[in-house]
Amino acid sequence: MNPNGTAALGAVAVAFALELAVAEPPTRVHPVAWFGRAIAPFDREWTHPLAVGTLVAGLLPLAAAAAVGGLVAAAATGIGGLAGAAVAGVALFATTSLRMLLDEARAVVAATGEDLAAAKDRLPSLVGRDASGLSAAEVRSAAVESAAENLADGLVAPLLAFAAGAAATGSLAVAAAAAAWVKAVNTLDSMLGYRSKRVGTPSARLDDAVMWLPARLAALLVAAAACDPRTVARAGGHADAPPSPNSGWPMATLAAVLGRRLAKPGVYDLTLGEDFPSVAESHRGVRVVGAAGLLAYGLAGFAVYVAGDGGVVAWP
Repeated sequence: MNPNGTAALGAVAVAFALELAVAEPPTRVHPVAWFGRAIAPFDREWTHPLAVGTLVAGLLPLAAAAAVGGLVAAAATGIGGLAGAAVAGVALFATTSLRMLLDEARAVVAATGEDLAAAKDRLPSLVGRDASGLSAAEVRSAAVESAAENLADGLVAPLLAFAAGAAATGSLAVAAAAAAWVKAVNTLDSMLGYRSKRVGTPSARLDDAVMWLPARLAALLVAAAACDPRTVARAGGHADAPPSPNSGWPMATLAAVLGRRLAKPGVYDLTLGEDFPSVAESHRGVRVVGAAGLLAYGLAGFAVYVAGDGGVVAWP
């Protein structure tokens, strides 16, 4: 009754192919944008914000997971195994992001050497910090940091959830639902998880727990992509500098790879070098993140295939 490793591998391959060909679905049809609109009504003051926030953190990701898992199961049982694998791949693609992240980071880095005002205008596509008072070097730092952090949030976490779901249950529906659940948790945190929003505190704490392993795996992938495993150890003494218990790991590891400083003024300073990265060094950092992303796809594909029986694609 279980799909085999080839079917799950096919789903990962579909997601990767769509990443290369499309990068991101249009906003009007992007499931994550739809989920964001479902979150928006809860982003206000509440009489009992923690109670409301706990319900939101508990129920909305489960609803997203159930919708995605149900869609994959319906395609597989109603049409056939290949359709199930294809729909699971599309669902996984919708939960991941790599190419657009890399494109935006490269564009911001390039603009710092040509038109700082344009770089500052584009930076909000990557980070939420106020760019008005940042130097060109600090804008580059923000772009490099964002590339590293979002490798964990936007790619490693959903791929890991998908692989774990497939390996644990043998079900493509469960695997896709797991990826959707993780993406929903991360989206809740990005929209509500601010100190000024008490309703978002449960979402932020849940995201901290969910991202513990993906952040550290992302750091290992960055080190592997740079062919320098020692950078993870060097990063360890700096990974707790950011307020987040997780984001410091991939960021500090990338700073160690570059041998440069990455910092958010007034919040944290990852001093793995004396100076901020140059334009060329920043581009190298983005390339390393891209290579780490490719490794993440490869690792996910290998994991789901090995966990399966390696037979003919079939459902169920």
